Amino acid sequence: AKFADYGFNKSHAAAYAVVSYQTAYLKAHYPVEFLAASMTLDMGNTDKLADFRQDAMRLGIEVVAPSVMTSFRPFEVGENKIFYSLAALKGVGDAAVEHIVEMRGERPFKSLADFCERVDPKIVGKRVFESLIMAGALDCFGHDRAAMMAGVERMMGLASLAQQNAISGQADIFGASLGAQSQALNLPATDPWLAADRLHREFQVVGFYLSAHPLDEYKAALQKMRVQNWGEFSAAVKRGAAAGRLAGTVTTKQERKTRTGNKMGVVQFSDTTGQYEAVLFSEGLAQYRDMLELGRSVVITVSAEDRPEGINLRIQTVQSLEDEASRIQKALRIFVRDAQPINILANQLSVKGEGQVSFVLIKDAGQGEVEIELPNRYRISPQVASAMRAVPGVVEVELV
Repeated sequence: AKFADYGFNKSHAAAYAVVSYQTAYLKAHYPVEFLAASMTLDMGNTDKLADFRQDAMRLGIEVVAPSVMTSFRPFEVGENKIFYSLAALKGVGDAAVEHIVEMRGERPFKSLADFCERVDPKIVGKRVFESLIMAGALDCFGHDRAAMMAGVERMMGLASLAQQNAISGQADIFGASLGAQSQALNLPATDPWLAADRLHREFQVVGFYLSAHPLDEYKAALQKMRVQNWGEFSAAVKRGAAAGRLAGTVTTKQERKTRTGNKMGVVQFSDTTGQYEAVLFSEGLAQYRDMLELGRSVVITVSAEDRPEGINLRIQTVQSLEDEASRIQKALRIFVRDAQPINILANQLSVKGEGQVSFVLIKDAGQGEVEIELPNRYRISPQVASAMRAVPGVVEVELV
């Protein structure tokens, strides 16, 4: 009270009240513009960007993933949507973004080859290409991210050749046009990234999970396991709860020394409702260190304490979410139209377990389906299902 007499007096408080009213008015009446401006202001702070994105989702505002076709340097607004900024991606600087937007101009890029030919590789270098691929900003051209990453040198080569030809004002030595060079951009054949790998790479560039979350494919399993999300649990702690069971994907992990010289771990987790931090001490760290790798999804039991600075979590046990989910999954149905993907799918069923697996052959229109149950039992999980969905020729995969 004594400090408030001079440090935060009535005139000071009144000024803050006016600003609070103005910003509340803008958010209430112009939420898309308000959030887009706020995200542009804090584009270097991924924690705040994640909070703003959660706020946009709560308000029913779509945050459009970054794309070289629709994104700009700032966060731009559309009809009840916000276009994610290219400059907010790690490894993509302002100069590269401004160059991409300038080259796009009023003439959208027609293809990945067209994009490569029109950008200057001295401005949009290899690191920028890799960041754009990992963030999904080149998905608009219809190529798989793994294939683009494997072919990034070819993409850079085409960009360099186009720049050399533009400088010389000539076609290549054989008189071919750049259009012919575009046809030569054949990306290497490679296996697509698993959903978890793709999202982890996206996280490295964006700073949070934007297009989806690694826990999304475990939603049904987590409900069966009665695992709380962070939003529910943090509210329960404020009401007096002292322990709980959470799921999360490891985003950062640090090891520090305590005053006694022992090691402790500080681990940051992410789930579909936000991010939270938990600690574990020397004995737990030694026991669970290998399970707490970056990008790994786990189930943890924690003790919790509501402190003035925030909720303090201490990890008691750690379990692999994949292992826990595989114990409760009873059946897997794989929908195909022909036998082409069968051999590849067989490799995904190499581990024996308790799960029942069926192939469902979809016949031509009006002829129905044929379901064939395999005689053996296998280890099945959301990750196995995700890997199968990525196999060419697979129509759908259902977990029961």
